[in-house]
Formats: sequence, structure tokens, C-alpha cells
Amino acid sequence: MQLNNNVTEFILLGLTQDPFRKKIVFVTFLLFYLGTLLGNLLIITTIKTSRALGSPMYFFLFHLSLPDTCFSTSIAPRTIVDALLKNTTISFSECIIQVFPLHFFGCLEIFILILMAVDHYVAICKPLHCMTIMSRWVCSVLVAVAWVGSCAHSLVQIFLALCLPFCGPSEINHYFCDLEPLFKLACTDTYVTNLLLVSNSGAICTVSFVMLMFSYIIILHSLRNHSAEGRRKALSTCISHIVVVILFFVPCIFMYTRPGYLPHG
Repeated sequence: MQLNNNVTEFILLGLTQDPFRKKIVFVTFLLFYLGTLLGNLLIITTIKTSRALGSPMYFFLFHLSLPDTCFSTSIAPRTIVDALLKNTTISFSECIIQVFPLHFFGCLEIFILILMAVDHYVAICKPLHCMTIMSRWVCSVLVAVAWVGSCAHSLVQIFLALCLPFCGPSEINHYFCDLEPLFKLACTDTYVTNLLLVSNSGAICTVSFVMLMFSYIIILHSLRNHSAEGRRKALSTCISHIVVVILFFVPCIFMYTRPGYLPHG
């Protein structure tokens, strides 16, 4: 494992170097971050304090809001502060540390979204067995497995980053540390590392997205046998979740499977 690098810190170029546009970035990120934070904290508090919200759907929603809050907090606060500074630097250690929560909580959200789709399938297609199949113990075990899987994924990302030697330049053309901009600064051939990244992050995003969309096609197809009221309730739940899935996965797939990220022979 490569730990001895000539580069001890990186320069984050951010989204823009123009002072006026940096103020726009500051205001935009601050508002979105506060909105995300307040919204998730409201969901977490409501579910925790209400006895009526004890179904598996709200259990998974709680465990979706929690990592979403942490995911946003791993990026937004520093980006907001950096937007006010003329020069922004981040040490090599801080950069590596930022990669871990970014991928850990991002991957955890993916797994929780999959569990929510499973819960929707059971609730709609097997309503009589829902509480037996998706018991609190089963849900807890599934969430625990999601946490372990996310941790394993993030440790792989850290390993990939630590294996790379950095000897200059040190300018990251991004507003936070991630593997893709780091790979561009590595002073070695990153073909194998890129291949590992695509097979890890890229595969998780793409396969999960296909699985989720396929599962919702099955769920929507099964609604033919439900009453009009049942279809209306199921559609309102499924459509909102499908929108979240598309908004979450499309950027993720673009980032980790785009041609610029794929290894070139």
C-alpha cells in the first residue's frame, strides 16, 4: 500500500474562481444544506416520537434520512466555507477521510432504497404476509447488513486511494475529494484502479438502479388486481419513490460509469 506521497495537501479549485459566482455558490449550498438538514431532522424526530409510524416503511425512511443527513454534512459545510475563501486547500489525510463518509453514506442510501423497494413489493403483492415477512427483527437485520456492506465498500475506496502515489500537480478540479479527481493527479498508470472503481462503485449504482426499476415495474403490473383505492394509495407511494430513485441514481451512474471514468486500453 502506497502511503509515502510527495504531495501533502491539495488545492480545491471548487465550482468557480469568480468572486461573484462564489457568493452564489455559498448562498445556494447553504440554502440547500439547511433545507436538507431541517427536512431530514423533522422526518427523524417525527418517526421517533410517533407510535403510529411503526410500520417497516417508516422504519426504512428513518434509516434513509439518517445517512442522507450525514452524507450532506460530509460535503456541504466545507464547500460552504470554501466559497468564502480565496484559496482553499485540504491535506492529503483530510482528503482521504472525506472519501470514506462520502461513499459510506452514499452506498448506505442505495441499500436502504433497495430495502424500501422490497418492503413496497411485500406490502403490495403479499399484503397478508407483510408483517410476518417484514418483521421488526428482519428489518433490523437487513439494515445492519446494509451498514456492513456500505462499510466494506468504503474501505475498498480508501484502499484504492491509498495505493496511488501523488507527486504533483496538486490541484483538484472539484469542490470536494473523490476518487475520480484524485486519479487524475496520480503519477502512475491508473488503468487497473479505474477498472476496480468501475466494477465497484459503477456496478453498485447501475445494478441497483436496474433492480429497483425492474422491481417497480413488477409492482405496478401487480396493481391490476387491486381496487381503485388500493391502486391510488400504492401509486402515490411508488411514484414518489421512483422519482427519488431516478434523481439519486442518474447522477451516480453518470459519475462512476461515464467514458471519462472508464479505463482506456
